[in-house]
Order: sequence, then C-alpha cells, then structure tokens
Amino acid sequence: MIGIVGAGAFGTALAVALAQAGRSVRLWARDARLIADLRDQRRNPAALPGVVLPENVSVHAEIAEICGGQALLLAVPMQALGGVLDLWPVIDTRQPLVACCKGVDLATLRGPVTLIEVRRPGAVAAILTGPSFAADIARGLPTALTLATAREGTALQELLSTPTLRLYRTDDVRGAELGGALKNVIAIAAGVVIGAGLGDSARAALMTRGYAEMVRLAEALGARAETLAGLSGFGDLVLTCTSDQSRNFRFGCALGKAEAFDPRVTVEGVATARAVVRLAAERGIDMPVTAMVDALASRRIALNDAIGLLMSRPLKPE
Repeated sequence: MIGIVGAGAFGTALAVALAQAGRSVRLWARDARLIADLRDQRRNPAALPGVVLPENVSVHAEIAEICGGQALLLAVPMQALGGVLDLWPVIDTRQPLVACCKGVDLATLRGPVTLIEVRRPGAVAAILTGPSFAADIARGLPTALTLATAREGTALQELLSTPTLRLYRTDDVRGAELGGALKNVIAIAAGVVIGAGLGDSARAALMTRGYAEMVRLAEALGARAETLAGLSGFGDLVLTCTSDQSRNFRFGCALGKAEAFDPRVTVEGVATARAVVRLAAERGIDMPVTAMVDALASRRIALNDAIGLLMSRPLKPE
C-alpha cells in the first residue's frame, strides 16, 4: 500500500498513475466536500476535470489510515510541509517519506528532504521532482522524474515507477531540491518577460541567465552541477518557462501585464524567491533574476525599473 497526503492536482494524479499500475493507494484529503466527491463520484473536478479515480484508490479523512504502508507521499505545498509533519505525530519512520513539493521553507530556509529529516529523525526521506504537470500524469502521458534520496533509493524507484512514469535515481538530494525550487522562480521571470511583450528572444536569454543563477547557488550549497543539468533542474526549467500549464509562468505573465492573479492558486516560486534572496545574501551570491522576481512579486519595484536594472548590469564574460 502507498499512502498519499494531499488530494490536490498532483497528489490525485499520482494516485491515479500508481493505481493504474496495480498499486493499492490510500489518498488523504482535508476538505469534507472533496472527500465526498472523491468517494461518490470518483472525481476531483476542480483539480483534474475529466479524470476518474481507479477503484483501488481509497479516500480517507484520517491520516492514520494511510500510514504504515510501503511509502508515504507528501503531496502538499512546500510552505505547508512543516505543519503537516508537526501536526500529525502518527507520521513516523515506519515507511519512507517522499516529498512531492518544490521550494524552500520560509521559516527555516530548508528544502523538503532536509525538513523531513529534522522533523522525523531516522526516516528514509526522499523527494520526487522533475518536469511534470499533474494533468499529463493523470492521463497516462509519458513522464520522467527524478527520485532523490540518500538511502534505499532502488526499492523506492521500483515501487513508484509505472509504465508511463519513469523515475531516475540520484543521491544528490540538495541538487534535486534546489533544481525544483529555483526553476519556479525563473518561470515567474519568464512569464513576466512574455506578459510584458518582450518576446521569445528575451525569454531565452532570461532562462539562460536564470539557469546560471540556479547552478551558482546550488554548487555553493554543496550540490552537483550535473544534477541541475538533469530532469530536476534544466528539464523542469524548460517545461515551466514555456507552458501556460505552469502556475508560476501564468503568475509571471499576470505581473508582466499588470493584471490581477487568482489568490487561491498556489504559486510556490513567490515564497521561494523570498527565501532564496535571504540564502544568497548570507553567502554573498549574486542572483539578480531572483532578486528581481522577489521585488516584483512584493510590489517593491515597478516592471520598467526591474527591466532597466537587469539590462544595465555591467558587461562581463559569460
């Protein structure tokens, strides 16, 4: 049995993919109305319209009912992960704990795996990350992800892989964490470029310089550059900077157009930018794109001023 905490789009999509591959899945949801829809209609219409839950997915309101299996997937937003681990002492070290979120915790400046290791000492902690949209996974479209863990990676890789969901394993947990987190920030910036009408050439330049920032910070924090060149870094960066399915990209487009954005939609890159600016300042690392995203998202700078600052930076070798 595989337990999944969180019945949003990604948690539901993973439940569908794993169940279709023959796994027994228990899915936890917080909202009573959503639980009723999932149980009675076998659908999550708001998050994944048109997708039907297989019969071997059971839906639960009590967290204890989904624990104790082969793995527990934590498919909650990054800024909610610490609260999940704190509020539910029943989540223990009996099964591997796999984070399915991307970002940096604002309170502690830790990534998902580090946060799990601190809150649940002794647990096998991992992160599932990479270029993926929930709708694609739920529809059975081919998707490749990175599974990063320092312990027992082979067994988890086999457990969570399916005919349409291919997992690549790495022990560079920090690199996988940072790739998934930082690409959301750059995706916001790419959205700003497109929303402001600056063109695809400008987006390509932004993505390239943003990727350089990602690698610069990751290496300074002990990650390997080659991890950032893989699915969890470059692969995810390409996807989220070029598709309207990306919430971070859409948020950036709204910023670029000076339009309002639905506050109910989780945009992980906003909090990540704020946290990464602090991390970079502590280590003296130059991250102009990230700083620009943080300033724009917090309304501390106007769009034209932000573009002017980036374009007026000193000329230097690439």
